[in-house]
Amino acid sequence: MNCVDFDKRFEQYMTQWVKKNGEKYKNNMDVIEAMMPDVYMEFLSKPATWLGGKAPQDYFAQYDDADMLVKWMCDYINQKVPVPDLLLDRIAELGDAAADGLMAIVKNPKATEEAQFTAISLLREMESSKPMQLYVDFIAGLEESDEKGDMCAESLISMGLEAVNPILAALDGASEAARDIFADILSNYPGYEKTYELLMERFAHAEGKRALFASYLAKYGDDRALPALYDAAQDPEINYLDYVEVVSAIDALGGDRPPEREFAGDPYYESLKRV
Repeated sequence: MNCVDFDKRFEQYMTQWVKKNGEKYKNNMDVIEAMMPDVYMEFLSKPATWLGGKAPQDYFAQYDDADMLVKWMCDYINQKVPVPDLLLDRIAELGDAAADGLMAIVKNPKATEEAQFTAISLLREMESSKPMQLYVDFIAGLEESDEKGDMCAESLISMGLEAVNPILAALDGASEAARDIFADILSNYPGYEKTYELLMERFAHAEGKRALFASYLAKYGDDRALPALYDAAQDPEINYLDYVEVVSAIDALGGDRPPEREFAGDPYYESLKRV
């Protein structure tokens, strides 16, 4: 497909506009910069010879073939030409018609990171729940967290309560990294015993993430976690930052604050004290 560089075309349009209008605005760059959103809207609405007479805002809108547009997006990425927002907007407008093509990119191990991340972002913008199981399965197999896993997790969170049962079903056999990610997602939805058990398990084996999992327990809101939190607050090995988050979780769950402790010599405490 023909991959027109819309960014470069706008830069050219903007350069010509400044040459033509600079004196009108006394070459005041602050004023000219403030005009740029209007200049861009003008650029979008004007018929362009380099688009066969179509205005940029109408160019991709003339196409209804979602699979073709998704392939076009991949061509842009593979040719290292900036993907036009107008193309992405058109794919998103077509909604579920584009979902299967985008999911195929996410599944494809040979697809570039940019293509996969763009596809995940578009599916989220479309508010599609079609890739729910795909994202759950991908996270479940992660050996360590990565950017793609984080994006999948964010998408699952945006899907709301509907994602809870598929995640719970994937816990058995999920990797340690996956269980951490799932704990983050599930902590938003109280009332599931299996979630409580997961959060308690992850808190008990936090290994440097005690503050993080204490915050998940606080968010989840089950006061059965209080004894474990009290034990952690009294642990002689706990560092100051973890202690603060554990006490915050105790407060959030309605528990009584543990006795104050001394943290002189703790590197986190000393650093914050100097600040």
